Amino acid sequence: QVQLVDSGGGLVQAGGSLRLSCAASRRTARSYAMAWVRQPPGKDREFVAAISSRGGGTRYSDSVKGRFTISRDNAKNTMYLQMNTLKPEDTAVYYCAADRTSSNPSGREISYDYWGQGTQVTVSS
Repeated sequence: QVQLVDSGGGLVQAGGSLRLSCAASRRTARSYAMAWVRQPPGKDREFVAAISSRGGGTRYSDSVKGRFTISRDNAKNTMYLQMNTLKPEDTAVYYCAADRTSSNPSGREISYDYWGQGTQVTVSS
């Protein structure tokens, strides 16, 4: 079992930046693909970005491509999401997730087994 703790959310004005972090409790997570998924208020969860176990492969949703960057530091068992040029529609609870069955990044939420508790990101206009 791997615990994920995500952090870094907050309130920011449109056009601003935030950096989210996701710390994994075990080194085992280094072999897992990981992802960020968000849930806007009143809506279903939606895929944001994913990264392969070694960090060489990434994928993004069209809505964040070019503005968000996913990365990981396996020496620290930590994944990041750098969010730039934030928009009000980016407002959501952001969750990190890990796929224990694959090292390749999936764009499907159902692929992920372990989840963080979520961190709130609010972008004001």
